[in-house]
Amino acid sequence: MIEIEVFPHRYLKAKTTEKFLNKAYSLDTVERIIIHGEPLPKTVYYGPAKGTPVNHPERKEINVHGVPVELTVMAGRFWITLKDDSEVDKIEEICKSLFPYGYNISVGKFTRDKATVTDYIKYGEKLVNMMDKNMIGLTDPRSKYESAVKIIPKDEEDNKTEKDEKEK
Repeated sequence: MIEIEVFPHRYLKAKTTEKFLNKAYSLDTVERIIIHGEPLPKTVYYGPAKGTPVNHPERKEINVHGVPVELTVMAGRFWITLKDDSEVDKIEEICKSLFPYGYNISVGKFTRDKATVTDYIKYGEKLVNMMDKNMIGLTDPRSKYESAVKIIPKDEEDNKTEKDEKEK
C-alpha cells in the first residue's frame, strides 16, 4: 500500500473536483481518497451571525461514480491510497490535464492505520477491535458535520453488497 498527496496550487471548484475524483477512482489501484480544504458550512458556527445560512456557490452536490457527494470543503489537497505504485504516473497525467496552474505530488504516509489511545477511550476496546481497519483515521472526532465520510464503491459487486445491507 502506498499513499500519495496531490496538492494543487489553488483551491478547486466543484466541477474540477468532480472531474478529478471520477478520473482517479477509475484507476484500478485507487482504494480511497481523502479530501482536505477550507470548510464550506451550511450555517455560520460562531459570532454575531451564528445560525445564519451560508450560501457559498461551491457547496454543491457532485456525482462520483454514480454516488452523490455533497462537498463540505473547498478541495485543496487529496490523500490517495493506492494498492501499489504502478499507477502513480497516471495520477500525474490526470493532474497535468486538470491543474494547468501547477500542483505538487508527494509520496509518504499521511493517514494513520492503527487505533490510538483516544479511539480506545472514545469508542471502547470492543468497538475498536470490531471496526473495519480501512475506516481508522478517516474522520475527525471533533467534526461538526453529520456525515464526514462517503463510501464510493469501486465496482458493481461493492454496489450489490451495499444495497443488500440497506435492504436488511
